[in-house]
Order: sequence, then structure tokens, then C-alpha cells
Amino acid sequence: MSSSTAPSDPGHGHGDGQGHAHDSGHDSGHGQGHGTEDARADACSGPAKGLWSVDEHLSDVLAAVAPLEPIELQLLDAQGCVLVEDVTVPVALPPFDNSSMDGYAVRVADVAGASEEFPAVLTVIGDVAAGAGGLPEVGPGQAARIMTGAPLPPGAEAVVPVEWTDGGTGEEGAAGTMRPASAAPEGAEGEVRVHRPAEARAHVRARGSDVTAGELALAAGTVLGPPQIGLLAAIGRGTVRVRPRPRVVVISTGSELTQPGEPLGEGQIYDSNSFALAAAARDAGALAYRVGAVADDAESLRSAIEDQLIRADLIVTTGGVSVGAYDVVKEALTADGEVDFRKLAMQPGKPQGFGMIGPDHTPLLALPGNPVSSYVSFELFVRPAIRALMGLADRPDAQRPEVRAVLKADRALSSPAGRRQFLRGRYDAVSGTVAPVGGAGSHLIAALAHADALLVVPEEVTAVEPGTELSVLLLG
Repeated sequence: MSSSTAPSDPGHGHGDGQGHAHDSGHDSGHGQGHGTEDARADACSGPAKGLWSVDEHLSDVLAAVAPLEPIELQLLDAQGCVLVEDVTVPVALPPFDNSSMDGYAVRVADVAGASEEFPAVLTVIGDVAAGAGGLPEVGPGQAARIMTGAPLPPGAEAVVPVEWTDGGTGEEGAAGTMRPASAAPEGAEGEVRVHRPAEARAHVRARGSDVTAGELALAAGTVLGPPQIGLLAAIGRGTVRVRPRPRVVVISTGSELTQPGEPLGEGQIYDSNSFALAAAARDAGALAYRVGAVADDAESLRSAIEDQLIRADLIVTTGGVSVGAYDVVKEALTADGEVDFRKLAMQPGKPQGFGMIGPDHTPLLALPGNPVSSYVSFELFVRPAIRALMGLADRPDAQRPEVRAVLKADRALSSPAGRRQFLRGRYDAVSGTVAPVGGAGSHLIAALAHADALLVVPEEVTAVEPGTELSVLLLG
């Protein structure tokens, strides 16, 4: 069981009042779409003893979740991971002076005063392609045809773009392009007419102009996205030491659940929670594994969890955490004392479970089963746990960004006393307003799909009038 200084929950009773197919109105929520959170009176609702606050539960989770041990990964495998060491630049980037244009490498004095009427006529002594070695030396009255990224040959001081020349054709006017070397090898010799002068170092990218040897390329704590992966490759790093992306296993429970794509039997519904939560885990930066729904049998669930421990850094279950006769998550995980089931002063998502299980003390978060309850619980507790495993607990993006917005609604919103309520909404950043989407029912998954924010109503507030400013969690 996880340790905590938060108030104990001696009875572990009273569900969230949210129905599922066979829970008499509790929020074990296997049904993932039935009932409403306030379907029956709850003797422990409000600021009574035994309720954990949202903040207490989150603190308890984060206190127990430690960052994963660092490992060495290939660059592409490290995408999305957190760097655990400073990376310095071993060689300058670029490592040599090179051309930023396709054109001709020249000496400045040879093109001084050049114009279309009186072009500078230079002898072409060869080609310098990207990756070329054995560079020709450019002497007085000479030029080398040079390609973008190719090293500046000795003797050359600047590059004139091909558009400033006749391209070596001897024709009037500016060239639009170079002829391919394979089709016109004679372009690497002969003469070129330059129509404009060039200053020293024109169109030359200097050695070390991006980064210099010994400079800090990336600091420890950097999340590796595509630009960072590109930089590591550019300075020659093939592997990097990071905290790996957490492996999150999502398990739905409920005998009434059927997998999407299969026919529905009598009394059955489709399993949506495992898909939503696995997608949410990926969105948070984890590697997600979805386990098909486990039937309402405690032994089957224990076996399923034990089987998954070998590949899990975090296990998330959904459903079966209330007080119904078939709430198997609570039944299966209470006996050994590793998981603590508690009631939170929040709506939706009152019943929650948390503990460290198995020989490696793998964190397990047991969420309610109604779709909105499980998703809100994920955002509040699982997402921060994933970020903590990645070593990002102290970063602002460990949790969803929170802003203040003005309520845009036709009527006041009600909220139960003593509970922090999270309502689905649409946030308008331009006007600074937020509008509720759908009702308060924890089964309204369609409304959740059209929301991009959660309106947060504090525990002490029972009504929010239109025009009131309140906190909003941004989901997108």
C-alpha cells in the first residue's frame, strides 16, 4: 500500500453514484455509459471526514512514483524521451567553410566592378561538389563551379550565385540554373562570365557558425523532439542516454464489455475506456499497451495483472472500484493490502485506487469505469504520474495548462457542496471565455469528444453564474 499523510478512508464505501450495467448506481462504471453521478444520495458527500482532496491524492501518487532509470538508446528510439546528461559538441558545425549557394567560388579582386555590360571573364578550373575531397586551388582569374554545402576551395574568398553569371554558356543574360554534371560535364571547364561583384565571404557559411567544438548542444532535462534528434545526429551522436518512455498497461474490467468491431450481445456495450486511456497515455509521452476487457472475476483480474507486470512501468485499470457486488478490481487488489481504495472530494471520479504492486513495486492506479470519470481521473492523476516516470514532474507541462476564463452560458451551473467539479467545455482563447458542453453525467462520452477543456468548480462553490471567471484546464 502506498504511504500517505492524507486522511484515511476507513470504510472505503459509497461509490460515485454513477451507474453501470450491474452496480446499482455506483461509479465502478464497467458499463462505460450508463447512469449519472448523483443517481442516489451519498452519505459521505460534501466536506465530511474520510474524503481525500484531489490535491492530497495527487501528492500521494507523485510521492511514490520515481523517475525511471536512464538507459542508452539509439537516436530514433529516444524520440520523446528526456535527456539525462549534458551533450557537448565534439566538432564544430559546420566543420568547414562551405557554400550556401550553387554558383562559382571566386577571388574578390577578380569580380570587382563586374557588370552585365562589362562582365568579369574567369577560367573555370573544375567542380567542387558536396562531400568532395582533393579541392582545386583557385588562382587569379580563375573560378571553381561549386554546389551548396560544398567546401570552399583554397584561394577562393567568396561565392557568386549562378544567377549572377551566364552559367558558363557564353550566352547573353543571367543563367537560371546549372546544367547537370552528368549531362554536361563540359560545364566544369571553359569560361564563365560574372555580372556582379561580390564582397569577401559572400554566400559562405563559416566553420562553427552553427555551434563550436566544446559548446553545450543540449542540456540534461531536454525532451528530445525531431529538431533535437537532428542536432544530435548532426554532431555525430548515434546513441544518447535518456529516461525511457514509460510502458503503461491499460486494463478494462467488466463482463458486459465487447471489443469494437464485434457484434453486441444482450446487455453488452463496447469497451471504449481502454482505447481512450491508451490513447491518452501515448499523448502524455508513454508507450501504451491495451489489454482486452477482463471479466468480472477477481482471480482472472489478478492473473491478468500479474501477466502484465513484466512489461509495465505503470498499470491503469478502469471500472470495478466502487461498492457493487461485481466490483472486481477492489475485490482482487484489496486482499494483499498493496492498493488503497479511497473516496475523493471530486465529481466525477469519486472512487479511486492507488498502490505499488508486484516485486518491482509497480505503480497501479485504479480509475472509475464511466467514460468521463475515467478520462478526468487520467488527466488529473495518471498523466502527472507518467510525466514523473519520465523525470518531468517539476516541469510546467507535467499537468495540463490552467487558465482563467469567463463562463459563457445561458444559466448558472450547479455544483455539489464539498466536491471539486470538473465539467466539459469549449475554450475560446480569443474572447477568453469557456462554454459548457453536455451535462454533468459521467456517461456522456459524446460531449467529452467535443470538449477541449475542463471547467473547474471549487469545492466551496455550489453555483457559477454566467460571466463568472473560473479556472479551466486545457486538454488540447
